[in-house]
Amino acid sequence: MTRIVHLSDLHFGFHRAALADALLERVNRARADLVVVTGDVTHRGRSDQYALAAAFLSRIQAPLMVVPGNHDVPLYNLPVRYLAPYAGFRRALGPDLTPTRQAGAVRVLGMNSVDPFAVQRGVVREGEIGRLIGGLDPQAMNIVALHHPLEHLAEVDKELTRRAPEALARLERAGAQIVLSGHLHVWATGAMLDQTAHPGVLQIQAGTALCGRPSDRQNEFAVLQIDGPWLAIERHIAPMDEPSFRPPEYEHFSRESGIWVAHQPAEKPIVPGATETAFSTA
Repeated sequence: MTRIVHLSDLHFGFHRAALADALLERVNRARADLVVVTGDVTHRGRSDQYALAAAFLSRIQAPLMVVPGNHDVPLYNLPVRYLAPYAGFRRALGPDLTPTRQAGAVRVLGMNSVDPFAVQRGVVREGEIGRLIGGLDPQAMNIVALHHPLEHLAEVDKELTRRAPEALARLERAGAQIVLSGHLHVWATGAMLDQTAHPGVLQIQAGTALCGRPSDRQNEFAVLQIDGPWLAIERHIAPMDEPSFRPPEYEHFSRESGIWVAHQPAEKPIVPGATETAFSTA
């Protein structure tokens, strides 16, 4: 069995500081084989925010991979945003924007979906789908990790990432089995499976691990336990009006037939975090 911790949307600089130690303790207690962070480690891509993020991530005891989010490039410093958008990310977290990691029988391939010329909307760049397909391991459970979802729930009012439908369809045909993403601050797994035309790929859309925006209503992260075609997910949830994380909730999925099947009713996503203006948190 392989254990993967999925964190997203930490938003250091606009984070719930009182929850950070509890989050770190839970993450380290999970004894994961790999921790995957799907972007927005900072709120505005500033050096002081990167320093906070790097200090936190350095205390994670498991192997770590991080891909950037749209908040990880400066919003208001336009020369840096357009000429060197990832300089702060690379200084604080390392040079690789599209890392790949192997953890037991699981392969995780990172993708940079950030478009510095857009405030929020993501992009799948030319050649990225082919690169990801070329990196898939036919003997492994293949996970693609990026910040922007490749599909949205019907209730979400943001623009979908450019070329996302093509990416999702081609990745499914090539044998990718899971996509990890964030960005919307809205947890969705079974609800995505209920509406998608691509049931060969389980889309795990994370809530925000630390953002302090009250309208998000809760912080959370997930632990994936992968055992062949079986997947158990632990959701660790900390409501905004509670001091720490509740005991985990569990979701179970299987892929024995080549498509994902949920073993519980679909969750009812809390969508308000996805309905914000262009210059707000998400």
